[in-house]
Amino acid sequence: MNFIEYLKKRASLQRKRIILPEIMDERVIKAAEIILKEDFCDIVLIGNADEIEKAKEIADISKATIIDTDNEDLKKRLVSSLVSLRRDKGMTEEIAQKLLRDDYMYYACMLVKDGLADGVVSGACHSTANTLRPALQIIKSKKDVPFVSAFFLMEMENCQYNKDGLFIFADSGLMQNPTSEELAYIAGSSADSFLFLTEKEPRVALLSHSTLGSSEHSDVSKVTEAVKLAKKNFPQFKIDGELQVDAAIVPEVAKKKAPNSEVAGKANVLIFPDLDAGNIGYKLVERLANAKAYGPICQGLSKPINDLSRGCSVLDIVGVVAITAVQATMENS
Repeated sequence: MNFIEYLKKRASLQRKRIILPEIMDERVIKAAEIILKEDFCDIVLIGNADEIEKAKEIADISKATIIDTDNEDLKKRLVSSLVSLRRDKGMTEEIAQKLLRDDYMYYACMLVKDGLADGVVSGACHSTANTLRPALQIIKSKKDVPFVSAFFLMEMENCQYNKDGLFIFADSGLMQNPTSEELAYIAGSSADSFLFLTEKEPRVALLSHSTLGSSEHSDVSKVTEAVKLAKKNFPQFKIDGELQVDAAIVPEVAKKKAPNSEVAGKANVLIFPDLDAGNIGYKLVERLANAKAYGPICQGLSKPINDLSRGCSVLDIVGVVAITAVQATMENS
């Protein structure tokens, strides 16, 4: 059983309702059909009457919950809730009506906020900003969580450096240039996410172009300070750095560069120093190593709202929905 099949089995034990708001994208509709056949969670599709009819011509979505965005009673309810939620930010009934009419992510997030669904997966044909802005405004972060970050769950078959081939790459989708304090928190959050999703021990490496002082630069100092903070704030996890990526994942290199590290050569959670490195890193591994890349997966939101790469495949969407459905069970675990 591969990892996504394992997650589907977990999701089926506590069925959650996941919204796919991009009904206009053929990949999304085909993914919905697969999910409905495999029956590991409930799918909610939203759109206007024309979009719904076109979707029905593409695939069998008869088992989905389909919400017509022109439903006046529901629209009034969501408008009222949105105005109440963001009145202090200048939200008016007129603005709320326009947002819910023109932007299905706002509509989807309001459905989750009002308890009509448990999570959202979007981004197949919209940018990360368009996907996550409504989530940050409406769903917001969990209590005591300072900020939301994002990771990619990477799965590689026959991986020579990690027998199960599972890695988290963070932050690869949201935080542009995190400070040392933010990097430390991303490290702890990503370790938590890895432990919850895989039920395996996380081994966290904070990456750099330097290994344990082999180079001096302000970029290196940022990472070394983050390592100190992460070890202090998250003592329950194995965390080390700064490490070059080969020292982090290759045992033979680790023996030479970091022989006393309990993480080096065995890392499965890789923390990148900035978004450029994280985004480049995951896409290189995805394309050159033929890895499966699921995400960006958000961590820290009060309900799971997850993004998709616009280059995603149908099976990528299915995989992110499985992750989202399992994340939605976290409050019950």
